[in-house]
Amino acid sequence: MPADLIEKTDRYERMLADALDEAEVRPPDDTPLGVAAAECREMAVSYLDDGRHFRDADDPVNALASFSYGYGWLDAGVRMGLFAVPEETELFTT
Repeated sequence: MPADLIEKTDRYERMLADALDEAEVRPPDDTPLGVAAAECREMAVSYLDDGRHFRDADDPVNALASFSYGYGWLDAGVRMGLFAVPEETELFTT
């Protein structure tokens, strides 16, 4: 059975929004790694906003892509140690 595009889009939006709530910048703001973390977070927030725009414009394919890209930015930041996340979370590939 193929995936339900609307359900998957909604799920990825929730996942990205939850991930943004969970991820805390680790390095100090005034360091190169702090700047990198801020840029990763900014990209994730921008993709969340873009995805919501696409969804509101009845374009779920681009909404899903945006939510997925945003999540990828955060997940990569977690893997690089730019963000602290709770150990019990299942949102990231720690």
